[in-house]
Amino acid sequence: MEKKPFVTLKQLKEIEKTYPTPFYLYDEKGIRENAARLKQAFAWNKGYKEYFAVKATPNPFLLNLLKEMGCGTDCSSMTELMMSKACGFKGHDIMFSSNDTPPEEFAYAEKLGAIINLDDITHIECLEQTLGYIPETISCRFNPGGVFKVSNDIMDNPGDSKYGMTTEQMFQAFKILKDKGAKHFGIHAFLASNTVTLEYYPMLAKILFELAVRLQEETGAHVEFINLSGGIGIPYRPDQEPNDILAIGDGVRKVYEEVLVPAGMDDVAICTELGRFMMGPYGALITKAIHEKHTHKEYVGVDACAVNLMRPAMYGAYHHVTVMGKEDENNDKFAIDRMLPEICKGDLLFIHDTGAHGFAMGYNYNGKLKSAELLLKQDGSVEMIRRAETPEDYFATFDFCDILKDID
Repeated sequence: MEKKPFVTLKQLKEIEKTYPTPFYLYDEKGIRENAARLKQAFAWNKGYKEYFAVKATPNPFLLNLLKEMGCGTDCSSMTELMMSKACGFKGHDIMFSSNDTPPEEFAYAEKLGAIINLDDITHIECLEQTLGYIPETISCRFNPGGVFKVSNDIMDNPGDSKYGMTTEQMFQAFKILKDKGAKHFGIHAFLASNTVTLEYYPMLAKILFELAVRLQEETGAHVEFINLSGGIGIPYRPDQEPNDILAIGDGVRKVYEEVLVPAGMDDVAICTELGRFMMGPYGALITKAIHEKHTHKEYVGVDACAVNLMRPAMYGAYHHVTVMGKEDENNDKFAIDRMLPEICKGDLLFIHDTGAHGFAMGYNYNGKLKSAELLLKQDGSVEMIRRAETPEDYFATFDFCDILKDID
């Protein structure tokens, strides 16, 4: 697919007058349109709900935007739960999925009325000891083990993953939970990451739907919702085509009608926990060329670094780069050994597909500070949705003493 920035050079130059580079920029129009398409794709399921994976882009302004679109939140920590509460998410609009969970986080999730998704059968005892009871609505995470393949291609290896329960443990857990008072059950699985294929969700759905039928028949537990989690990816590279979410939703519908409806389970709600798909293409890291280096290779130095976008350094991940104002030329350590148009000092670079797992994975190594986050509104205006860090922020955790009193 052709990679086009969602902002013009003229707009960026105007933004730069108020907000110095580097900064993250998010596209409100794109986010809203994508959320509407997802909702349309699963409109056939009366109880469908998307729980946005907060870990992907933990910004309350963006959470509020998704809340307006009918989304809930998928949380994995105390702070994500706290942010969801502050944004007005409550009760079953929050899904709490974590592993090695501290008891106090179970307690806080229950206080909010969140749906708790248990990662391990041993967590049943921990949850009961913490709360004094088992919630009436509960979910369990499933891991089928082995290797997960789509069209003979290995997508991931669940057998090597620490997450989730075995098939036998799922049946044991449902029986134990039912005996302890649980009445409304859900199941959840995440078997592959960033898939760019129409087959992943329908294949995962078939695995979970067949398991749900067996669980309900053999344990008597009422399975009310099935959570397909995340895994729908985005095309980071120009030679990849985007996922057709309408086709994916229809594929899940066909499996639903094939497996659940004949079993009398046509009331089961479908849930998703998408992060990358919801935000990835609608965020960009904007940075400026500030140096050149001519040694064994030709380098262009920019004012952003791995603190701002960690994925290329950590995973060797590809992010397409557009040199603003030079989009019509061949364009393609963010980009290594790529053909780019001539870059001059002061040029603005648009690093694509950083809306998820971009800012969120930032850190402060080398004393570097995180950038601001901005939202490009539908009317063309720009709103700051997180200010840039300052040295005061970096030193804030030493505020209990005066050891750095002479810093200026």
